[in-house]
This record gives sequence, C-alpha cells and structure tokens, in this order.
Amino acid sequence: MGCDGGTIPKRHELVKGPKKVEKVDKDAELVAQWNYCTLSQEILRRPIVACELGRLYNKDAVIEFLLDKSAEKALGKAASHIRSIKNVTELRLSDNPAWEGDKGNTKGDKHDDLQRARFICPVVGLEMNGRHRFCFLRCCGCVFSERALKEIKAEVCHTCGAAFQEEEIIVLNGTKEDVDLLKRRMEERRLRAKLEKKSKKPKTTECVSKAGVTDDSAGPSKVKAGKPEEADPDPKEKRSTVASRAASGSASGKAGKPPCGALKRSIADSEESETYKSIFTSHSSAKRSKEESAHWVTHTSYCF
Repeated sequence: MGCDGGTIPKRHELVKGPKKVEKVDKDAELVAQWNYCTLSQEILRRPIVACELGRLYNKDAVIEFLLDKSAEKALGKAASHIRSIKNVTELRLSDNPAWEGDKGNTKGDKHDDLQRARFICPVVGLEMNGRHRFCFLRCCGCVFSERALKEIKAEVCHTCGAAFQEEEIIVLNGTKEDVDLLKRRMEERRLRAKLEKKSKKPKTTECVSKAGVTDDSAGPSKVKAGKPEEADPDPKEKRSTVASRAASGSASGKAGKPPCGALKRSIADSEESETYKSIFTSHSSAKRSKEESAHWVTHTSYCF
C-alpha cells in the first residue's frame, strides 16, 4: 500500500469520511456572553453598557474603540454599528447577594460555580446567567427579566418610575430573530432622527431669508415715498450740504457748552433745601467775607 517498514494502516487512516460537526458547549457560550465584554473579551466591570442590539460591553472598551481611528480595529465587527457614545446605554444592574466571586477562592482549591450570576432581576429575583431572558429599557437603563415584564404589566419602570414604550424594550443576548428585529428598529430610529434634522434646517434658512427680504424691501419704499427732486440730488449739492451740516454742528457744539458759572448758578438758584445747598462751595455759607480773606493768595484747599 506504499507504506515502508511493514506498517499496517487502519481503515480510518486511509478512508476519509465526513467531518464531525464540532458541538459548542452551551455552558461555556453562556458564560462568555454574560460575563465577558463582547468587544475586548475581558470580564465585565462597572460601568457596563449595552448597545441597541442587546450586547454587553465595558464602557472603557467602547470609548477606546470610538477614539481609535485606525483602519484596522481589533474586533471591529462586533461594534461596527456603534458610531458614538449615544448609541449605548449604561445599565442599572442589581447585585446578587449570593455571589461571592473570588473572595472565597484565595488558595485556588475551591470550585467556582460559573452558573452563579453576579446580577439578578430586582422584581422576580432570577439570576442573570443566560438561563432566563433578560431585557433593559433604553429610556433609563434598568434591567429586568422578561418574566417580570410579562407578569407585572405596566407602562412605567418598576424601579425608577420612568415611562416607556414597547419599542424601548431591548432583549439582552437574544436569538437571531431578536437581533434582526432590533436591527430594523435601530435603522428606523436613525432614519427618523435624520429626517427630523433635515426638517429643522429649512426652517432656520427660511427665517433668515424672510428677514433679509424685509430689510431689502424697506429700503426702496423709503426712497419712493420722497419727492422726485430729493431722490437723486447732484453730487456737488451733496458735498455742499454735508459741509454746511458739519460747520453748523461744530458751531452749535461750541455754543452749546455751558460756562462754568452756569452750573453753580443753577445749583444756587435751585429749589433744594438749604442743607443740600450748603454742600457746594457756591453757597453763601462757604464763602468768606472780605475781612476774613487775606491779601495774599495760597494754593490750599481752603482758598475758595
């Protein structure tokens, strides 16, 4: 058969049959989905966020992904639909009092129960380990089990009291059908936001254009209301009128300045009380008589 050394090949070595389908361990898959970040593959640590498709991330990993502008992003397909931090919602999770974590396993000789979850439903008490369907609200970020929402039907959040609609309920780590439905809702939501932005822009441009039209229309109307002779005067006449106005303004400005004594007289002749008038130096009480005044001149503040 072409084998040297007297080896005897077996049938499974010569005949190649169909490949066996590798079965994925469901427990390991659930642990990876509910305990590790979808983007960085690290253990989930608070603050924990969820996208519009119901996948769990560390907020630090999402921020690093958005800041990284390189062409080849690590694991970019898992977060390609996240374009800004507004596309994710920070979750309000309820801790599981029965979960100890790594506190009791300091020596490494204790069995870690991977099915024991860190978080639970605050209404029913079910553990968030993948065995039960969980969802969160986009309006507030509170996390509940699907059973709690079905048994206690309400239009208000059970913990914070925020009002919500059915479209704002997003299933965490749902099936392919759930993901397809969430994708459709996400696309519709983004199209609606784009249309609202476009509808707001023309309104602002119309307001600006209307204001410009009113300013332009006000100009020629004033010109038409005047006489035809005053509408288009000669340039020589314009110069002469401007010069005459400037001369008259300068003359009136000089003549309009009141003398220094006018203010004093106005204060002295005013109808105010004597105590108010005595404050000023123009009052008779502040003036000295000829006998009191000296024949020499000083530059002190007492010389009035």
